[in-house]
Amino acid sequence: MAYVTDCFQNHTLFHKALKEAFEVFCNKTVTGSSSAELLATFCDNILKKGGSEKLSDEAVEETLEKVVKLLAYISDKDLFAEFYRKKLARRLLFDRSANDDHERSILTKLKQQCGGQFTSKMEGMVTDLTLARENQASFEDYLRSNSAAHPGIDLTVTVLTTGFWPSYKSFDLNLPAEMVKCVEVFKGFYETKTKHRKLTWIYSLGTCQINGKFDQKSIELIVSTYQAAVLLLFNSSDRLSYSEIMAQLNLNHDDLVRLLHSLSCAKYKILSKEPNTKTISQSDYFEFNSKFTDKLRRIKVPLPPVDERKKVVEDVDKDRRYAIDAAIVRIMKSRKVLGHQHLVSECVEQLSRMFKV
Repeated sequence: MAYVTDCFQNHTLFHKALKEAFEVFCNKTVTGSSSAELLATFCDNILKKGGSEKLSDEAVEETLEKVVKLLAYISDKDLFAEFYRKKLARRLLFDRSANDDHERSILTKLKQQCGGQFTSKMEGMVTDLTLARENQASFEDYLRSNSAAHPGIDLTVTVLTTGFWPSYKSFDLNLPAEMVKCVEVFKGFYETKTKHRKLTWIYSLGTCQINGKFDQKSIELIVSTYQAAVLLLFNSSDRLSYSEIMAQLNLNHDDLVRLLHSLSCAKYKILSKEPNTKTISQSDYFEFNSKFTDKLRRIKVPLPPVDERKKVVEDVDKDRRYAIDAAIVRIMKSRKVLGHQHLVSECVEQLSRMFKV
């Protein structure tokens, strides 16, 4: 920019040359990832707690400013938006966001650069969380004033608006009895607030803290809702086969393999498996490993990550088809008759703000 403004007297031709050159190299893929994805990941690193970028508040602001400037040259802005939303959702739902002000600040910058439609869902997500906190507070008041309703365990529910958030798979997991009561209690509370909304429970994003009573000492386990559902089956049975667990929880094969692997083959072997191999097969038997112990009083049992990249790209592809359809209809409505070549070029022109057709 310094060269263009000082040496070339701010000439429009050089502005154009600069823009076109930046568009070329900003849209090259780097080690198999698009710049759109890399920028979204970079933002995530800056905005999450304990990210790799240790920056002061001013430096964060400056860096976000630069990110948004670079985004102007990237042709797949919709891909950036989708990756960014996925990561924003993780930051918000797992309380990993370092600073609310920065989250809102980058959204304002993106809104100025790409328009209100680009950020409307993301802004909705940030607002949802504020509302969810208020909702949780009034739920706690409801329990205090209604002692008969108390489910016996602490429960935090985050209520979100479906349209704003990425779509999550939700299964009809057969919840353990302890959790069923929680769900019923919350439903009762929510119905006192509104009659016109339907709650869909997404257990795949939940976490639970359970006390594992092992021979040597009790250890607090931080697990996902699914992992907790598996472990609680062993309160009433000593030994369960793969197919019994599957039937009792009503889960599909892929999910169950991930869960059982995390509990019996990974770092923390809370369940012991027969035969003692590193993989899960449908003929396996599982028992509670009462001999398990660890230096720490509190451990987090991780689930293997799922590769979400493919899904993001598929989702964006699907949205693009609708966007193209809509653009064609808009153009033809205003023009009534148009040659094929002109239609194509107007379409490309209209959609170029979000992606390259």
